[in-house]
Amino acid sequence: MNRVLSAVFVLALSAPAFGQTVNGEGAKQLSENLSRYVGRQAIDRGLLKVSVEGDAYKLAVDVKPVVDLLAAQHSFKFDFSPYALLVKPSGNGTWSVSADVSQSGSFEFKGPEGPQSMQFSITDGKFSGVYDPELAAFTSATHSMAGMTMKSRDTMQRAEVSTGAGTATMNATKAANGGVDFTATQTVADFAEALDFDDPKSGLKFPLTIKSPELSVNATGKGLRTKPFLDLLAFAVANEDEAKLKANQAQLKSLLLAALPLWERIDGSYGLKDISVESPVGHFSAAELGTSFGSDGIAQNGAINYTIKAAGLTIPPNLVPAWGTALLPTDINLNFGGASIDLDSMAKKAIEAFDLNKNPPLPADFGDQIKADFMAKTPKFVIGHSTVKNGDMEIAMEGEMTFPGMKPEANVTIDIAGYDRIVESLQAAAKSEPEAAQYVPVALAIKGFGKTLPDGRIEWVVNGKPDGSVTVNGVMVKPADPVANDEGDDSGEETTP
Repeated sequence: MNRVLSAVFVLALSAPAFGQTVNGEGAKQLSENLSRYVGRQAIDRGLLKVSVEGDAYKLAVDVKPVVDLLAAQHSFKFDFSPYALLVKPSGNGTWSVSADVSQSGSFEFKGPEGPQSMQFSITDGKFSGVYDPELAAFTSATHSMAGMTMKSRDTMQRAEVSTGAGTATMNATKAANGGVDFTATQTVADFAEALDFDDPKSGLKFPLTIKSPELSVNATGKGLRTKPFLDLLAFAVANEDEAKLKANQAQLKSLLLAALPLWERIDGSYGLKDISVESPVGHFSAAELGTSFGSDGIAQNGAINYTIKAAGLTIPPNLVPAWGTALLPTDINLNFGGASIDLDSMAKKAIEAFDLNKNPPLPADFGDQIKADFMAKTPKFVIGHSTVKNGDMEIAMEGEMTFPGMKPEANVTIDIAGYDRIVESLQAAAKSEPEAAQYVPVALAIKGFGKTLPDGRIEWVVNGKPDGSVTVNGVMVKPADPVANDEGDDSGEETTP
């Protein structure tokens, strides 16, 4: 099933479509080409059928034969409506692809924690695109739907997700250094999710409803190694037998090396607008809420980045005391990730070292070697410029942490605009709120370590050393940790450090 779905969605039409005449012989040849990626049995058992339909080939997928067999063996129910692609050869060697992807399906099974089930339905789904076998990618594609629903249930949680109309587009071109560069966008209207958490053991019940009039997803990639991925898929299909796989592991290593670095860079983002959340503790909302992720491929000096953003945040007033409301952030922008990450050396050493004829395939001390090599390149945990703010204040932070000798060394800069207003708010609240009063001396002490910048911001430069010492703006606030004395002491006297 996984192979069939992979082949259909990736559309591994390995032979260019130059001057092909759509006929029975062409359907047979296309079926043979696809069997390289889905396996001969998928064709023979009817999971994937290729036939002629007008001036195009019809690729029909029906997983029912395999599902029925597995259901009888493993006691689960699976219902997935058959679907089909129409692929038409073009004069320039590409394939025009179209499909009605109005799908519905369901499954049920009994897991370790009890029964689980899921049902979904996509209404009026349409797909069209142009597939280029030379790139092993769609050079252009569009998708649309009128709506989608999904329901799932297990012993502790019920969820129901629905959306309105949605559209998606994708484009790909040949990358300068191999592979493909791509862009993909998707927008869905009227996103809604209802969660009902009910744990009979603890008695905890927590219903939650999330709504947003617009959900968007964006992705870009550079140098995605699509053809080497298909070569690896074909190798897996051709070497299912364990003995054959072991005999051909030299080819496997060659294919794995050819697939590196997998991609040069991939970035993606996910966002919701005007989101509202109803919960037992009250109403939450945000004008914008989103996250993004970016990653280099398997590189010698790679980087990974994460971002979390929120604007126009509101929370139920009863969650914080009245004096704390003025301190709540309305806008958040957090950026963090890693840098100087050498995965290339690690991957190549692992590929070179593994031997499928041995158990385990890698030497027992290989993990320790790789870890030592990885840390020797001094990877960094990075805090990019991040802010938390509201109308009266803004807290900004950035810095990095490394681990020389497996001990952390951190350098972080924090600055705050409006810190005096924070102190004034606490002092005013302290007159009537004992809880607020306990924070006033702490706030004043923290300010005492700060440095006032020309623009009025207060800055703290925090340095933590591997010896355990910590300084703030050059002032020692924590000395180095005591050095352990492993030598024996025959005096019998107790000493207090």
